[in-house]
Amino acid sequence: MAKKKGKSSNLKTDSGTASGDKSGGASGGGGITYAQSGVDIEAGDRTVDLIKGHLKRTYSPRVLGKHGAFAGCFRLDYNERLFKRNYKDPVLVACTDGVGTKVMLAVQMGVHDTIGQDCVAMNVNDMIVQGAEPLFFLDYVGVHKVIPEHMEQIVKGVADGCQLAGCALIGGETAEMPDVYKKGDYDLAGFAVGVCELSRVIDGQRVQKGDVILGLTSSGIHSNGYSLVRAIIKQAKLDLDKVYPQLQDDRPLGLHLLEPTRIYSKQIVSLLGAYKVKKPISGMAHITGGGLPGNVNRALHNSINAKINKKSWPVPPLFKFLQSQGNVADEEMLKVFNMGVGYTLIVRPHFADAVMDKLRKLGEQPFIMGKITTGAGRVTF
Repeated sequence: MAKKKGKSSNLKTDSGTASGDKSGGASGGGGITYAQSGVDIEAGDRTVDLIKGHLKRTYSPRVLGKHGAFAGCFRLDYNERLFKRNYKDPVLVACTDGVGTKVMLAVQMGVHDTIGQDCVAMNVNDMIVQGAEPLFFLDYVGVHKVIPEHMEQIVKGVADGCQLAGCALIGGETAEMPDVYKKGDYDLAGFAVGVCELSRVIDGQRVQKGDVILGLTSSGIHSNGYSLVRAIIKQAKLDLDKVYPQLQDDRPLGLHLLEPTRIYSKQIVSLLGAYKVKKPISGMAHITGGGLPGNVNRALHNSINAKINKKSWPVPPLFKFLQSQGNVADEEMLKVFNMGVGYTLIVRPHFADAVMDKLRKLGEQPFIMGKITTGAGRVTF
Protein backbone atom coordinates (compact mmCIF):
# COMPACT_ATOMS: atom_id res chain seq x y z
CA MET A 1 0.00 0.00 0.00
CA ALA A 2 1.32 3.42 -0.88
CA LYS A 3 2.37 5.62 2.03
CA LYS A 4 2.26 9.35 2.41
CA LYS A 5 3.91 11.49 5.03
CA GLY A 6 1.56 12.89 7.67
CA LYS A 7 2.05 15.49 10.35
CA SER A 8 2.08 13.16 13.34
CA SER A 9 5.07 12.46 15.53
CA ASN A 10 3.09 10.43 18.00
CA LEU A 11 0.72 8.38 15.88
CA LYS A 12 0.84 5.65 13.32
CA THR A 13 -1.77 3.38 11.84
CA ASP A 14 -1.55 -0.38 11.53
CA SER A 15 0.26 0.02 8.20
CA GLY A 16 2.56 2.91 9.20
CA THR A 17 6.26 2.16 9.46
CA ALA A 18 7.79 5.11 11.27
CA SER A 19 6.68 7.98 13.43
CA GLY A 20 4.90 10.35 11.12
CA ASP A 21 4.06 7.82 8.37
CA LYS A 22 0.46 7.29 7.40
CA SER A 23 -0.94 4.86 4.89
CA GLY A 24 -3.22 6.13 2.15
CA GLY A 25 -6.28 4.38 0.86
CA ALA A 26 -6.93 2.98 -2.61
CA SER A 27 -6.41 5.47 -5.42
CA GLY A 28 -9.28 6.54 -7.62
CA GLY A 29 -13.00 6.72 -6.89
CA GLY A 30 -15.16 3.85 -5.77
CA GLY A 31 -12.42 1.77 -4.14
CA ILE A 32 -12.39 0.77 -0.50
CA THR A 33 -10.95 3.42 1.81
CA TYR A 34 -8.70 3.20 4.85
CA ALA A 35 -11.55 4.52 7.02
CA GLN A 36 -13.79 1.71 5.78
CA SER A 37 -11.14 -0.81 6.87
CA GLY A 38 -11.37 0.61 10.38
CA VAL A 39 -8.53 3.16 10.56
CA ASP A 40 -9.43 6.84 10.90
CA ILE A 41 -6.55 9.10 9.83
CA GLU A 42 -8.48 12.27 10.64
CA ALA A 43 -9.02 11.12 14.24
CA GLY A 44 -5.31 10.44 14.46
CA ASP A 45 -4.44 13.92 13.26
CA ARG A 46 -6.81 15.48 15.77
CA THR A 47 -5.23 13.38 18.51
CA VAL A 48 -1.80 14.76 17.60
CA ASP A 49 -3.11 18.30 17.93
CA LEU A 50 -4.57 17.51 21.36
CA ILE A 51 -1.45 15.87 22.81
CA LYS A 52 1.15 18.32 21.49
CA GLY A 53 0.97 20.52 24.59
CA HIS A 54 1.41 17.58 26.95
CA LEU A 55 4.68 16.58 25.28
CA LYS A 56 6.02 20.13 25.29
CA ARG A 57 5.43 20.67 28.99
CA THR A 58 7.90 17.87 29.75
CA TYR A 59 10.67 19.37 27.59
CA SER A 60 13.89 20.78 29.01
CA PRO A 61 16.60 22.70 27.09
CA ARG A 62 18.19 19.32 26.39
CA VAL A 63 15.38 18.32 24.00
CA LEU A 64 16.31 19.17 20.41
CA GLY A 65 14.31 19.42 17.20
CA LYS A 66 10.71 20.25 16.54
CA HIS A 67 7.48 18.47 17.32
CA GLY A 68 6.54 16.35 14.32
CA ALA A 69 9.99 14.99 13.51
CA PHE A 70 10.52 11.32 12.74
CA ALA A 71 12.46 10.79 15.97
CA GLY A 72 13.11 12.66 19.20
CA CYS A 73 16.57 14.05 19.98
CA PHE A 74 18.02 14.57 23.43
CA ARG A 75 21.36 16.18 24.25
CA LEU A 76 23.43 14.20 26.76
CA ASP A 77 25.88 17.00 27.62
CA TYR A 78 25.67 20.77 27.71
CA ASN A 79 28.22 23.37 26.78
CA GLU A 80 26.18 26.13 28.35
CA ARG A 81 27.59 27.04 31.74
CA LEU A 82 24.22 27.30 33.44
CA PHE A 83 23.13 23.82 32.39
CA LYS A 84 26.47 22.03 32.20
CA ARG A 85 26.17 18.39 33.19
CA ASN A 86 29.05 16.49 31.64
CA TYR A 87 29.65 12.83 32.36
CA LYS A 88 33.18 11.50 32.71
CA ASP A 89 32.31 7.88 31.95
CA PRO A 90 28.58 7.71 31.15
CA VAL A 91 26.58 4.49 31.07
CA LEU A 92 23.22 4.62 29.30
CA VAL A 93 20.50 2.69 31.15
CA ALA A 94 17.32 1.63 29.31
CA CYS A 95 14.03 0.09 30.42
CA THR A 96 10.81 -0.98 28.75
CA ASP A 97 7.59 -2.02 30.44
CA GLY A 98 3.82 -1.75 30.29
CA VAL A 99 0.94 -1.61 32.75
CA GLY A 100 -0.46 -5.10 32.25
CA THR A 101 -4.13 -5.80 32.80
CA LYS A 102 -4.61 -2.71 34.97
CA VAL A 103 -5.52 -1.06 31.67
CA MET A 104 -8.63 -3.29 31.52
CA LEU A 105 -9.90 -1.71 34.74
CA ALA A 106 -9.18 1.74 33.34
CA VAL A 107 -11.33 0.89 30.31
CA GLN A 108 -14.06 -0.58 32.51
CA MET A 109 -14.11 2.51 34.74
CA GLY A 110 -13.77 4.95 31.85
CA VAL A 111 -10.79 6.59 33.61
CA HIS A 112 -7.89 7.16 31.22
CA ASP A 113 -5.87 10.01 32.74
CA THR A 114 -3.86 8.06 35.34
CA ILE A 115 -2.76 4.90 33.52
CA GLY A 116 0.00 6.87 31.75
CA GLN A 117 1.66 7.67 35.06
CA ASP A 118 1.67 3.94 35.78
CA CYS A 119 3.51 3.33 32.53
CA VAL A 120 6.20 5.91 33.29
CA ALA A 121 6.58 4.64 36.85
CA MET A 122 7.09 1.03 35.83
CA ASN A 123 10.03 2.10 33.71
CA VAL A 124 11.77 4.83 35.68
CA ASN A 125 11.41 3.06 39.04
CA ASP A 126 13.32 0.13 37.53
CA MET A 127 15.96 2.43 36.07
CA ILE A 128 16.84 4.31 39.24
CA VAL A 129 17.60 1.01 40.99
CA GLN A 130 20.87 1.04 39.03
CA GLY A 131 21.63 4.58 40.17
CA ALA A 132 20.58 6.18 36.89
CA GLU A 133 18.95 9.53 36.25
CA PRO A 134 15.98 9.28 33.83
CA LEU A 135 16.50 11.40 30.71
CA PHE A 136 13.64 10.74 28.30
CA PHE A 137 10.62 8.55 27.70
CA LEU A 138 8.62 7.27 24.72
CA ASP A 139 5.19 5.66 24.78
CA TYR A 140 3.29 3.17 22.63
CA VAL A 141 -0.48 2.85 22.55
CA GLY A 142 -2.17 0.05 20.63
CA VAL A 143 -5.89 0.72 20.27
CA HIS A 144 -9.01 -0.65 18.62
CA LYS A 145 -10.12 2.81 17.52
CA VAL A 146 -8.55 6.21 18.03
CA ILE A 147 -10.85 8.39 20.11
CA PRO A 148 -8.94 11.68 20.31
CA GLU A 149 -10.32 12.70 23.70
CA HIS A 150 -9.36 9.33 25.23
CA MET A 151 -5.91 9.49 23.64
CA GLU A 152 -5.38 12.99 25.00
CA GLN A 153 -6.19 11.74 28.51
CA ILE A 154 -3.81 8.79 28.19
CA VAL A 155 -0.95 11.00 27.00
CA LYS A 156 -1.76 13.56 29.70
CA GLY A 157 -1.11 10.82 32.25
CA VAL A 158 2.18 9.93 30.57
CA ALA A 159 3.23 13.59 30.62
CA ASP A 160 2.22 13.91 34.28
CA GLY A 161 4.39 10.90 35.05
CA CYS A 162 7.33 12.31 33.12
CA GLN A 163 7.12 15.56 35.06
CA LEU A 164 7.08 13.63 38.34
CA ALA A 165 10.06 11.60 37.11
CA GLY A 166 12.04 14.57 35.82
CA CYS A 167 12.33 13.23 32.28
CA ALA A 168 11.15 14.43 28.86
CA LEU A 169 8.42 12.80 26.78
CA ILE A 170 10.07 13.13 23.38
CA GLY A 171 7.86 10.94 21.21
CA GLY A 172 5.82 7.81 20.84
CA GLU A 173 3.44 5.85 18.66
CA THR A 174 -0.27 5.15 18.51
CA ALA A 175 -1.32 2.15 16.42
CA GLU A 176 -5.00 1.87 15.49
CA MET A 177 -5.56 -1.85 14.89
CA PRO A 178 -9.25 -2.81 14.92
CA ASP A 179 -8.48 -6.40 13.93
CA VAL A 180 -6.15 -6.89 16.92
CA TYR A 181 -7.98 -5.11 19.76
CA LYS A 182 -11.61 -5.49 20.75
CA LYS A 183 -13.90 -2.47 20.72
CA GLY A 184 -12.95 -0.13 23.55
CA ASP A 185 -9.66 -1.90 24.28
CA TYR A 186 -6.17 -0.49 24.22
CA ASP A 187 -2.72 -1.37 25.52
CA LEU A 188 0.00 0.93 26.82
CA ALA A 189 3.74 0.41 27.02
CA GLY A 190 6.77 2.65 27.34
CA PHE A 191 10.51 2.91 26.92
CA ALA A 192 12.89 5.03 29.02
CA VAL A 193 16.56 5.96 28.76
CA GLY A 194 18.71 7.30 31.58
CA VAL A 195 22.37 7.83 32.40
CA CYS A 196 24.71 7.00 35.23
CA GLU A 197 28.41 7.45 35.89
CA LEU A 198 30.15 4.09 35.59
CA SER A 199 31.74 4.52 39.01
CA ARG A 200 28.30 5.17 40.56
CA VAL A 201 26.38 2.24 39.06
CA ILE A 202 24.58 0.29 41.80
CA ASP A 203 24.48 -3.45 41.08
CA GLY A 204 24.20 -5.03 44.51
CA GLN A 205 27.73 -6.41 44.58
CA ARG A 206 28.64 -4.16 47.52
CA VAL A 207 25.78 -5.37 49.74
CA GLN A 208 27.20 -6.99 52.86
CA LYS A 209 26.17 -8.54 56.15
CA GLY A 210 24.90 -5.93 58.61
CA ASP A 211 23.50 -3.55 55.99
CA VAL A 212 20.08 -2.12 56.83
CA ILE A 213 17.01 -2.46 54.56
CA LEU A 214 14.84 0.66 54.29
CA GLY A 215 11.35 0.72 52.82
CA LEU A 216 9.38 3.44 51.04
CA THR A 217 5.60 3.27 50.96
CA SER A 218 3.58 2.41 47.87
CA SER A 219 0.43 4.24 46.79
CA GLY A 220 -1.48 0.98 46.51
CA ILE A 221 -1.23 -2.02 44.22
CA HIS A 222 0.82 -0.04 41.66
CA SER A 223 0.81 -2.01 38.36
CA ASN A 224 1.36 -5.66 39.22
CA GLY A 225 -1.00 -8.45 40.21
CA TYR A 226 -4.08 -7.19 38.40
CA SER A 227 -4.94 -10.56 36.92
CA LEU A 228 -5.38 -11.81 40.48
CA VAL A 229 -7.24 -8.61 41.42
CA ARG A 230 -9.67 -9.11 38.55
CA ALA A 231 -10.15 -12.76 39.49
CA ILE A 232 -11.01 -11.73 43.06
CA ILE A 233 -13.47 -9.11 41.78
CA LYS A 234 -15.18 -11.71 39.62
CA GLN A 235 -15.26 -14.46 42.24
CA ALA A 236 -16.47 -12.21 45.08
CA LYS A 237 -18.83 -10.29 42.78
CA LEU A 238 -17.35 -6.96 43.88
CA ASP A 239 -18.72 -3.70 42.48
CA LEU A 240 -16.07 -1.26 41.22
CA ASP A 241 -18.46 1.66 41.76
CA LYS A 242 -19.26 0.76 45.35
CA VAL A 243 -17.71 2.36 48.44
CA TYR A 244 -16.60 -0.41 50.82
CA PRO A 245 -16.14 0.66 54.47
CA GLN A 246 -13.20 -1.73 54.86
CA LEU A 247 -11.17 0.57 52.57
CA GLN A 248 -11.54 3.39 55.11
CA ASP A 249 -12.35 6.28 52.77
CA ASP A 250 -15.21 7.43 50.56
CA ARG A 251 -13.75 6.46 47.19
CA PRO A 252 -15.26 3.55 45.26
CA LEU A 253 -13.27 0.37 44.90
CA GLY A 254 -12.42 1.07 41.26
CA LEU A 255 -10.62 4.30 42.08
CA HIS A 256 -8.62 2.58 44.80
CA LEU A 257 -7.51 0.03 42.22
CA LEU A 258 -6.62 2.74 39.67
CA GLU A 259 -4.53 4.78 42.11
CA PRO A 260 -1.41 5.52 39.99
CA THR A 261 1.95 3.98 40.77
CA ARG A 262 4.26 6.15 42.82
CA ILE A 263 7.34 7.52 41.08
CA TYR A 264 10.47 7.60 43.23
CA SER A 265 13.02 8.92 40.77
CA LYS A 266 13.41 12.55 41.89
CA GLN A 267 13.81 11.49 45.50
CA ILE A 268 16.34 8.75 44.73
CA VAL A 269 18.33 10.85 42.25
CA SER A 270 18.48 13.68 44.79
CA LEU A 271 19.53 11.28 47.54
CA LEU A 272 22.31 9.77 45.43
CA GLY A 273 23.46 13.23 44.39
CA ALA A 274 23.89 14.22 48.03
CA TYR A 275 26.79 11.76 48.31
CA LYS A 276 29.51 12.90 45.89
CA VAL A 277 32.24 10.61 47.21
CA LYS A 278 30.83 8.20 49.77
CA LYS A 279 28.59 5.33 48.69
CA PRO A 280 26.28 4.55 51.59
CA ILE A 281 23.65 2.84 49.41
CA SER A 282 24.79 -0.64 48.41
CA GLY A 283 21.62 -1.89 46.73
CA MET A 284 18.04 -0.97 45.81
CA ALA A 285 14.94 -2.74 44.57
CA HIS A 286 11.71 -1.65 42.91
CA ILE A 287 8.93 -3.87 44.28
CA THR A 288 7.08 -4.99 41.16
CA GLY A 289 5.81 -8.40 40.04
CA GLY A 290 7.02 -11.03 42.49
CA GLY A 291 6.55 -8.79 45.53
CA LEU A 292 9.26 -8.40 48.17
CA PRO A 293 10.67 -11.95 47.90
CA GLY A 294 10.91 -11.73 44.10
CA ASN A 295 12.55 -8.30 43.91
CA VAL A 296 14.68 -7.62 46.98
CA ASN A 297 16.58 -10.81 46.10
CA ARG A 298 17.61 -9.14 42.81
CA ALA A 299 19.72 -6.72 44.86
CA LEU A 300 21.60 -9.57 46.57
CA HIS A 301 24.57 -11.71 45.67
CA ASN A 302 24.86 -15.39 46.50
CA SER A 303 26.50 -15.15 49.95
CA ILE A 304 23.89 -13.02 51.72
CA ASN A 305 20.18 -13.02 52.59
CA ALA A 306 17.70 -10.24 53.26
CA LYS A 307 15.84 -10.77 56.55
CA ILE A 308 12.60 -8.75 56.49
CA ASN A 309 10.35 -8.07 59.47
CA LYS A 310 6.76 -8.16 58.18
CA LYS A 311 5.58 -6.23 61.28
CA SER A 312 7.77 -3.21 60.52
CA TRP A 313 5.16 -1.44 58.37
CA PRO A 314 1.35 -1.29 58.33
CA VAL A 315 -0.28 -3.18 55.46
CA PRO A 316 -2.79 -0.83 53.75
CA PRO A 317 -6.50 -1.74 54.01
CA LEU A 318 -6.82 -2.44 50.26
CA PHE A 319 -4.54 -5.48 50.47
CA LYS A 320 -6.34 -6.85 53.51
CA PHE A 321 -9.70 -6.33 51.78
CA LEU A 322 -8.62 -8.17 48.63
CA GLN A 323 -7.07 -10.98 50.64
CA SER A 324 -10.24 -11.55 52.65
CA GLN A 325 -12.54 -11.28 49.62
CA GLY A 326 -10.46 -13.76 47.64
CA ASN A 327 -9.38 -15.97 50.55
CA VAL A 328 -5.79 -15.57 49.38
CA ALA A 329 -2.99 -17.14 51.43
CA ASP A 330 -0.41 -14.89 53.11
CA GLU A 331 2.42 -16.38 51.08
CA GLU A 332 0.56 -15.76 47.82
CA MET A 333 -0.13 -12.14 48.78
CA LEU A 334 3.56 -11.52 49.46
CA LYS A 335 4.53 -13.20 46.20
CA VAL A 336 2.11 -11.17 44.06
CA PHE A 337 1.67 -7.74 45.66
CA ASN A 338 3.94 -5.06 47.12
CA MET A 339 1.87 -5.08 50.34
CA GLY A 340 2.46 -1.37 50.89
CA VAL A 341 6.19 -1.22 50.11
CA GLY A 342 6.98 0.19 46.68
CA TYR A 343 10.75 0.63 46.89
CA THR A 344 13.61 -0.54 49.11
CA LEU A 345 17.13 0.68 49.76
CA ILE A 346 20.00 -1.26 51.33
CA VAL A 347 22.37 1.03 53.21
CA ARG A 348 25.42 0.81 55.42
CA PRO A 349 24.22 0.71 59.05
CA HIS A 350 26.12 3.82 60.19
CA PHE A 351 24.48 5.81 57.35
CA ALA A 352 20.92 4.59 57.95
CA ASP A 353 19.80 7.51 60.13
CA ALA A 354 21.30 10.12 57.78
CA VAL A 355 19.78 8.51 54.70
CA MET A 356 16.36 8.32 56.37
CA ASP A 357 16.60 11.97 57.38
CA LYS A 358 17.41 12.99 53.81
CA LEU A 359 14.50 10.92 52.51
CA ARG A 360 12.12 12.58 54.96
CA LYS A 361 13.23 16.00 53.74
CA LEU A 362 12.45 14.77 50.21
CA GLY A 363 8.88 13.97 51.26
CA GLU A 364 9.24 10.24 51.97
CA GLN A 365 8.29 8.30 55.09
CA PRO A 366 11.08 5.70 55.23
CA PHE A 367 11.16 2.88 57.75
CA ILE A 368 13.64 0.17 58.71
CA MET A 369 12.21 -3.13 57.55
CA GLY A 370 15.08 -5.57 57.87
CA LYS A 371 18.76 -6.31 57.64
CA ILE A 372 21.27 -8.27 55.59
CA THR A 373 22.54 -11.57 56.94
CA THR A 374 24.73 -14.35 55.60
CA GLY A 375 22.87 -16.66 53.26
CA ALA A 376 22.37 -17.69 49.65
CA GLY A 377 20.78 -14.73 47.88
CA ARG A 378 17.26 -15.18 49.28
CA VAL A 379 14.65 -13.11 51.10
CA THR A 380 13.45 -14.49 54.41
CA PHE A 381 10.73 -13.32 56.81
